[in-house]
Order: sequence, then C-alpha cells, then structure tokens
Amino acid sequence: MNAPKAKKIDKTLEIHGHKRTDSYFWLNERENPDVIKYLEEENAYADFVMKDTEELQEQLFQEMKARYKEDDESLPYFFNEYWYVIKYQIGKEYPLFYRHHFSLENTIELMLDVNEMAEGKDFYDVGSFSVSVNNQLAAFSEDTLGRRIYTILVKNLETGEFYKDKIENTTGKSVWANDNEHFFYIRKDKTLRAYQIFRHKIGTKQEEDVLIFHEEDETFDVNVFKTKSLEYIFIASSSTISDEHWFIPSNDVNAEWKVIQKREDDLEYAVEHYENDFYIITNEGDATNFKIVKTPAEKPSKENWVDVIPHKKETLLEGFEIFKDYFVLEERTEGLLQLKIINNRDQTSYYLPFNEPTYSAYVGINLDFDTEVLRYGYTSLTKPGSTLEYNMRTRETKLLKQQEVLGGTFDSNNYISERIWAPSRDGKVKVPISLVYHKDTKKSAETPLLLYGYGSYGHTIDASFSNVRLSILDRGYIFAIAHIRGGEYLGREWYEDGKMLHKKNTFFDFIDAAKYLVAENYTSSQHLYAMGGSAGGLLVGAVMNYEPILFNGIIAQVPFVDVVTTMLDESIPLTTGEFDEWGNPKKKKYYNYMLSYSPYDNIEEKDYPNILITTGFHDSQVQYWEPAKWTAKLRELKTDDNILVFKTDMKSGHGGASGRFESLKEDALEYAFLLMIDKR
Repeated sequence: MNAPKAKKIDKTLEIHGHKRTDSYFWLNERENPDVIKYLEEENAYADFVMKDTEELQEQLFQEMKARYKEDDESLPYFFNEYWYVIKYQIGKEYPLFYRHHFSLENTIELMLDVNEMAEGKDFYDVGSFSVSVNNQLAAFSEDTLGRRIYTILVKNLETGEFYKDKIENTTGKSVWANDNEHFFYIRKDKTLRAYQIFRHKIGTKQEEDVLIFHEEDETFDVNVFKTKSLEYIFIASSSTISDEHWFIPSNDVNAEWKVIQKREDDLEYAVEHYENDFYIITNEGDATNFKIVKTPAEKPSKENWVDVIPHKKETLLEGFEIFKDYFVLEERTEGLLQLKIINNRDQTSYYLPFNEPTYSAYVGINLDFDTEVLRYGYTSLTKPGSTLEYNMRTRETKLLKQQEVLGGTFDSNNYISERIWAPSRDGKVKVPISLVYHKDTKKSAETPLLLYGYGSYGHTIDASFSNVRLSILDRGYIFAIAHIRGGEYLGREWYEDGKMLHKKNTFFDFIDAAKYLVAENYTSSQHLYAMGGSAGGLLVGAVMNYEPILFNGIIAQVPFVDVVTTMLDESIPLTTGEFDEWGNPKKKKYYNYMLSYSPYDNIEEKDYPNILITTGFHDSQVQYWEPAKWTAKLRELKTDDNILVFKTDMKSGHGGASGRFESLKEDALEYAFLLMIDKR
C-alpha cells in the first residue's frame, strides 16, 4: 500500500511584501469531501503500516487497563451538609456522581450516572457539576462532540427531574447565586473565546438570560467563580499579561459590580477572600515571581494593597490557601514545588519535607477555613499519586488515598528517578531533566530513551507518576522530561526567556538536553525519541527541522505546527488571545521570527526521523488541518524511507477519546510505534 498523496492547490499568502505558497491550504475546508477522503486514506495507511503491531497494541492496552482499579472511587469531601464522591463501576467508561447527607454512613444518593448520559454517543464529556446552595438543584454541562463547547442542563436532585433549561455554546462552568434561583455562566464567541458572562434564572429560556459582562478586547478571556468564603461571586477577565476582577455579594444578584483593580499592561493578579479582606497574589511592582497582598473588601484598589508575603527573587510563588490560623504557600524553588506552612498567630513557618530528587506536590481541596488540617497531594516518577492529610498543629501526616496499581507486579522500589542538568548552548543556564527507569535498565548507547517536553504558556511539566508509562519502563526504556524555557520550572524569567522573540530558546534547550543525554551515555541517537503535544507538538516539529538526525523517532500529538498562518487568522480559536505568547505576525518583526521556526514553513528536502502524528477532527485548540497539512508536505519533501504515519480520530477533539479506558488505545498505539521503530 502506497502512502497517500494529497493533491496540491497552490495558494499565495502575502504580507509585509513577502509571499508564501501554501499548496495544502485547501485542507482547512472541513466540509469538503476531498478533505475527509484524504484523512480517511491516511488513517487506512496508518493501519496498514502498524498492522504487524496489532497484537502488541492489544497486549499494551490490556496491560495498561489491568493496572487500573475498575471499581474505583474518589476521596470523599464534605461541603454544605453533604459528602461528595465520584465512583466508577466495572465495565463502564464514565463516572457516577454520588453524595451522602452529613455522614458517609447515611444513605448514598446517585446524582448523575454519566454512563446513561453517554449512551449511544461517540463522544461524551461532563465539563462541570455544580449544586445549588439549598442542595436541591444541580447544573451540569455536557460536550458531545469533543470541541469543548458545552451545553448546561439542570436536574432536580430531589425528584430526579431534568428541567427544560438548556443553555448552549458555553464553557461548561456554572456558579450559583445564594438565592438558588440564578446561576452565572460563560458564553463563547465564534472563535470559541470565552467572552460574555450571563445570568440565568431557573425555568426561563436562554434568550431571556441577562448579559452581565461583555469582554470586547479579543486578547482577553473571561471566567466566573465564587470565593472560598462563598460570600462573593467574581468575574475575572484575563490576557497573558493582564488581569481585571469584578465582584458582587453572592446574596444579591442585582448588586452593582465593583472592580478590584482596573486592568493594566503587565499587571497580573488573582483574588481570594477571608473575613473583611481580599488576599491577592500579584506581580505588582517588581514582583516578577509574585507576592501576596491584602486589602480591605471595601477599598480593594491597588493603592490600598499591603504586602503580606513579600516577593522573593529565587522563588516563584504559585498559589496559596487561607485558614483561620494558618497560611499555606505553594512555592517553587530550583524547580521543585514546596508547601510552606505559616502560623498566623506567631508567624513561625516551616516546609513539608519531600525527599525525592524530583516530584510534584500541590494543595488539594480545602473548603473549610476553621480547621488545622491541610489536604494535599504528592506524586513522583516512581510514586503513585497520593492524597494526604496534614495536621498543621501536631505536624502529623495521614495517608488518605493512594492511586492503586493493580496486576501484582508493581513495586516502586524497582524504579529509579533522578534529576540532571544539561548546559545550554547560550551558556546562560542549565536545563533540568527529570528521568525514571527500571533498576535493571543499564544506561548505554543501546538503551532507548523517550524525551518529553512542552515549554509554553508558563506551564510546567512536573515529575508525576504514570500507570501507562510502566509499559515502556518495564521494556527497558528510560523516560525523561526536559524542563525547558517557556515553562515556569525555574521561575517567571524561565517563562519570559522562552516566549515571543525568545521562543527559540525552548527548542534549543530541548535539543541541548537531548545531546547531553547522548553525551552522558544514557542513550544514542539511534535509540532516542521525542514526544510532545499541542504546543509540545510545535516543539518537536521545530526540533525535527533543526536536528533531523538527532532523534530516531518523533511522536507529535495534536501538534501546533502551522504557526504563521494560524496566528494571522483571527477567526481561528485561540489566535487573538495568544499574541502575548507568540507575538502578532501582522507586525513584521514577529512575522519574520515566527517564519524562521514554524515547523510547516521550514520543511526541506532532507531526511527526517520516523514520525507518528495524531489529531482529533473536532479539535478546538489546534485545528485538525495543521497536522494534516504538515503530514502532506512532509510526504512531498522528505527524502528518507523512514515511517510517517498520521492518525485522525474522527470522533474526538484536543483531549482525545472520551471514556476512562478508550484513550488507552491511543497510548498503546504510540508505544507500539516506539517499540516497532526501535527494532528496525
């Protein structure tokens, strides 16, 4: 079977006096039968190329699935008279939402069976589930396409009746007012930008809903939430570099909305409430790595902000949790997230002890102010995710729940994790790399190694456990994460040095990390593989152009690879809100810079590694045609005989297949690809 060959229809794109010819631009015609035909041909070819791995894929899928507890349930949490818990049943893909009144010993009440809701649908996802203050009604949202466009529905939890209320084209989130008659929700525009906040009254039609807030600046998105105290409802409008928050009392939906602080360029802030004050995490002034201030709720503007937790140059302040007698900070120092406990009465402080070389820790769900108990999470590359309870007075720790790894073969002592530092080519920094491997795996030129990266939006990829990953670790692979610039692993400057006109640092850090792993004899180029998704797909796509023979294989998941064309088209979802991340190519300096690294625009006639590309036809974040065009152009120009397969899930979006286990088939395909090409 020959590889598909997409037809060429030249389209000239011109800006700043520069012309580009895009022969595969036509693939963005979603309804065009020829587009569907091409995607189906690529899927058939992918199946043909991977046919000899079908038994292996099934084996991988079954062993991955076997590690999960099918009749699992979440850790219960108590809120407003009820204990809430989510359960899974054997043989079912979707969760069931339950609650108990006051005590877990009391009768269990089924609120929603998502399996029933998903019946007969190719894709189904519940975006949120929100219960009214009087505990009688639930507003929940569903996406049946995978495009992250949710419809909000209302159910009476006492009678089981589904109301006629149906609110379409939303983000899925709903926030109840305290009157139990109204909730607020967020509507999307044609580019899927969250841009309007509406108030809905139970029992009325969507067209009767009241518009509360309209964000006209296309670089901003909106959000709505209720404070931990439940006393205020907030609207947040945010861009990459600026925030603005408005609020009303939860008890009065007709109150006048007041602003905390009007938006300013480069002023970021987020708000929480306790007693008479608002507590704000912000970069105001020179607080590059953020600080915490407080201000009276009656006088919330910037001139009244008073420092509570000062800025520290060496430490990124990522979040905080307020208790009556304690303050808990999430701090990141030298890449590792630490939890700092501060006693409000005597101002003594200390850190929770975490002893592994690389790990992830975070504050969990803590809904009560008046408690001395902190619920937090911990995981590492060798330790399954755990939820723990820590008594901040006695300093005692209690394990509440740990992710189970079934099958009887897993022992965390059989795996080794470490963190190493690779020198960067610019000599300014060292790039941290987290690694994990089986204790019997020897580091050598023959050892296969999978290097993962992301490096955008300040999003940090922390070291965490994966049930799925065991399938390659147990087959002798090393797994590594390159904590490259563009994330915030080493603070806010680490992010700033990997965005806009510094974006190439992201790609070069990944390359330098890979070369260091080879130089240190962890692996060799013949057994080195790269993986990245979305903006991480951009990463591996750019790296592949710069260093086509450094890796034996590339896995690009829903990759953002047609950077220039996408960022020039403001009708495409996400474009306008990301000018502060990538730059606006309508300005010549950004256009030229983007053009110099855009994976699609820089494909050349040369050898490339083995490549697996995946996408979802309904993807709302990275449109399917970006990887489709990239595949077509690679097929046209690459001069090697290496494998190139492109797989489109015609039923899903950016997050892949819905359901608990269906997505494991995608993991099985990726790992089968790795195992296949490593033996070639």
